[in-house]
Amino acid sequence: QVQLVESGGGLVQAGGSLRLSCAASGRTFSQYAMGWFRQAPGKEREFVAAITWSGGRTYYADSVKGRFTISRDNVKNTVYLQMNSLKPEDTAVYYCSMRTRPGLASIGNEYEYDYWGQGTQVTVSS
Repeated sequence: QVQLVESGGGLVQAGGSLRLSCAASGRTFSQYAMGWFRQAPGKEREFVAAITWSGGRTYYADSVKGRFTISRDNVKNTVYLQMNSLKPEDTAVYYCSMRTRPGLASIGNEYEYDYWGQGTQVTVSS
């Protein structure tokens, strides 16, 4: 059984930074791509970032490119999302996800991910 546990959310002022972490257990973490998604109140869940099993390739939504950085530590079984220059529109619940199917097709599609964490709230005040 896969468990994904996010942490690091909170309240921050616009322009500030937060670092989210997601600790994984139950599968061989280093074999799978990982992603971050977010859902704001009244909106659908949207793709934020993804990283391949080795960390060699990363993908970002246009809205966060240049501000957010996804990374992973395959020894610690943890994936990170460093968020800088935060904006009020970044306010959302952030979810960590694991993709166990092969390939990288539709890496930004939430339906291509198999396991999800419970989410962590990020609130950016103006």
